[in-house]
Amino acid sequence: MTQNNSDTKITYAESGVDVKAGEEAVNRIKTLASSTFNSQVLQGLGAFGGFFQPDISNIKNPVLLSSTDSVGTKLKVAFMTNKHDTIGQCLVNHCINDILVHAAKPMFFLDYIGVGKLNQNTVAKILEGLAFACKQNNTALIGGEMAELPEFYQEGEYDLVGFVVGMVDKDKIVNGSTIKEGDVCLGLPSTGLHTNGYTLARKAVFDIGGLKPSDHVDQLGMTIGDALLSVHKCYSSLIHPLLDKHDIQGMAHITGGGIPGNLKRILPENMTAVIEKNSWGEINPLFNYLKEIGNIDPVDIYSAFNMGIGYILVVDKNDADAITADIKAVGEDVYNIGTITKGDKTVKLV
Repeated sequence: MTQNNSDTKITYAESGVDVKAGEEAVNRIKTLASSTFNSQVLQGLGAFGGFFQPDISNIKNPVLLSSTDSVGTKLKVAFMTNKHDTIGQCLVNHCINDILVHAAKPMFFLDYIGVGKLNQNTVAKILEGLAFACKQNNTALIGGEMAELPEFYQEGEYDLVGFVVGMVDKDKIVNGSTIKEGDVCLGLPSTGLHTNGYTLARKAVFDIGGLKPSDHVDQLGMTIGDALLSVHKCYSSLIHPLLDKHDIQGMAHITGGGIPGNLKRILPENMTAVIEKNSWGEINPLFNYLKEIGNIDPVDIYSAFNMGIGYILVVDKNDADAITADIKAVGEDVYNIGTITKGDKTVKLV
């Protein structure tokens, strides 16, 4: 057994973890996080856990919903562009959309950031995005974890994960169980790739297409880096007023797996969704651009990308026109993209 007999002592900082820098970063985080607090937050950051006392005065049978996710390899584009102020928004919006499909309203959010070597400016930018999206959605950022893991991540890289907890009245849960033959599928536009399909997109653009993030693409009207970093849209402010006014049979957030992989998750065992691929046209030119530059298989592309539809509502055919009118009345676009038929819990693209 070899022993160190010298008088030289190693420090934690010399081994790769700077505790002081971490404490300074946490102090900056506290200011950003506290800007998202409301009266239900009982204690600020610094304790071993976040304290939240939910207001259930208007809920008869409260049910908690939780979800966790990451933004995947969209982070790679953030690293390439050194743009970190929107990636947190994408994470918060993605997580909130996931519990929104069951009609839950978010209450609080937590994050995890893993880094090789802590860069305070980068972490501050990430947290700015997290706090901005939390405030937009009346969600308290009540805690998180920042782990400095030297030699685990490549230089300049990090991982980012989010956790959201929301609440819904048990009698108002939307889960797709009432979907029936003849129901209509209404599609809401995405703002781009959102947070899925980036492994394929990066291969198409950077490996096959040979582009750099700063390259301007005329048909997109912006650099490819900006197009790929478009913020994941949150549908909460649009959907909850609709839920207060209309019966909605089911909702799907279109993430990894595309429309086929996500819409089928809410279908009853004896129902099939028939989706007309041409019914929403070219909402966003990014998808055709990726298809062309990467020569992506036209079938595979629908399981990799959302193809311009970020969220789907399944509604009774007699309510479809009224719901469509309400969506358009607040300046949002919506498309009738398909119908429900008898079948075997599948999604058919025609």
